[in-house]
Amino acid sequence: MLRTRTCGELRVEQAGETATLCGWVDSWRDHGGVVFIDLRDRYGKTQVVFHPEVGDDFHEKSRTLRNEDVIKVIGTVTERGKDAINPKIETGKIEIKVSELEVLNKSLTPPFEPGAMELPGEELRLKHRFLDLRRQNLQQAMVLRHKICQITRDYFNNLDFLEIETPMLGRSTPEGARDYLVPSRVHPGSFYALPQSPQIYKQILMIAGYDRYYQIARCFRDEDLRADRQPEFTQIDLEMAFVDQEDILTLVDGLMSAMIKGIKGQDVSLPLPRYTHAEVMEKYGNDKPDLRFGMELVEITALGAECDFGVFKNVASSGGRIRGLNAKGAATKYSRKDIDGLTAFVGDYGAKGLAFFRVNEEGLDSPIAKFFSADHQQTIIKSLDAEPGDLLFFVADKGSVTSAALAALRGRLGKELELYDPNEFKCAWVVDFPMFHHNEDEKRWDAEHHPFCQPNDDDVEKLKSSPGEVRAKAYDLIINGYESASGSVRIHSPKIQQQIFDLLGIAEEEAEARFGFLLEALRYGAPPHAGVALGLDRLVMLFLGHENIRDVIAFPKTQKASDLLSGAPAEVDAKQLRDLFIKTDVPPMK
Repeated sequence: MLRTRTCGELRVEQAGETATLCGWVDSWRDHGGVVFIDLRDRYGKTQVVFHPEVGDDFHEKSRTLRNEDVIKVIGTVTERGKDAINPKIETGKIEIKVSELEVLNKSLTPPFEPGAMELPGEELRLKHRFLDLRRQNLQQAMVLRHKICQITRDYFNNLDFLEIETPMLGRSTPEGARDYLVPSRVHPGSFYALPQSPQIYKQILMIAGYDRYYQIARCFRDEDLRADRQPEFTQIDLEMAFVDQEDILTLVDGLMSAMIKGIKGQDVSLPLPRYTHAEVMEKYGNDKPDLRFGMELVEITALGAECDFGVFKNVASSGGRIRGLNAKGAATKYSRKDIDGLTAFVGDYGAKGLAFFRVNEEGLDSPIAKFFSADHQQTIIKSLDAEPGDLLFFVADKGSVTSAALAALRGRLGKELELYDPNEFKCAWVVDFPMFHHNEDEKRWDAEHHPFCQPNDDDVEKLKSSPGEVRAKAYDLIINGYESASGSVRIHSPKIQQQIFDLLGIAEEEAEARFGFLLEALRYGAPPHAGVALGLDRLVMLFLGHENIRDVIAFPKTQKASDLLSGAPAEVDAKQLRDLFIKTDVPPMK
């Protein structure tokens, strides 16, 4: 080893010891001939000091060092004086009095300093990711990511699970997002697909008798990106045989408890809360609510039908819904201009307007308050548990619009009004998802999750008569307003599986062509089985309190699915295309 110590481990107890450190120059200062350098590696920083009396050549070499040079120093660990202690770093009570210096590599002037308080734009940082990854925040993310994987493996290994790898090159079975396709050289004109998930393979593992499987799996989806999505991502994937829904939920409860204890040092009360899909949609407007604060939605449609406000009256009479929420204590925090901004915001979610009332001692204050009698105003105040100083918002529209608009508004208000502790970690399960949703454009039923979910036992008879009322044995783990895990009990009966395919408009011949290898396996003694996948990248993001998933992935893609570091995706030469029997036909850029 070139070094005997890292830059983060020396303490006063090692004073007098000779130590060899290697790292990057994080900063340097020349104080009257004495050169001070903060030497950095991923473990921390140590101040090293170059005194001129060691020698002229040595001293001159130390004065040529610049940020990001890689050096090796040998010296004596020395306790700092009380006035020189740096309480901001773990090694702040000592320094190294350097006796030998070796410059291992010089650095060009970097386009940005990894330790700078103000960073450049993300595009520049992603292009120079080798510098960006030297930042303490990113290093902490990589360490935490490793720790989560370690906790996961320990947890499942202790429960007799097997870690089994599934193929990266498989068959394209398009469901939901688009596949990334890989051309085959030895099978001209044919393509592999990178896995969107190990779903079918892990089901086959259950049929094969491997009753407890897990994998930290790489997955790929060619979909439009957001701050919390990437084209390639990692999930903690698991499957069990001879279990039902509650067994999986209990298993993941234990995993989350182990993670929160291991990372945050906090105990978690188990079991984690369970809410039905219908319940969260009614209370919060979406199926992944942030439960760190209240602000539940309240319906006043019946009152709207009675009042003199035309918008409310018309919506109520046409079968729509009028729903609202209470921003406690916010009456003076939002100006009319601010509310106009919120109105535009909910418009992005389909709302045609946003009604509001400020609550005062006399009742409701609003441009539309005159359309509501004193009794109606008191009913609204009571329904929303309002008191003077509160600000009430309402959306009147079809039910799906009120849900989407108010859910988004609730999330924005919760953040702006600081209604929750950003360090809190609030987990809950959402269960009893609808099995199907109706595709209005194509006038057919689509699977809410995927076509392999087992229907609720009480709803199987409704598959033919009332598909929209069928609940699936499907479940999502929600953490701080994000879907962090998703799973289901799988269909293990070939007969029920074909029923589902029929409902989705997938004919028997098409089903055999697309999923034949799974259907064939189901015919050979498939046990009841269930599973779930947790998003590793998203878990790291949530544990660190970040809002951008690119901050917790070593080499992420941009929102246009580009790797700025390597330049991928890129054109390839004509010979490679000929070997794969591919001819491109890209329309010219407009």
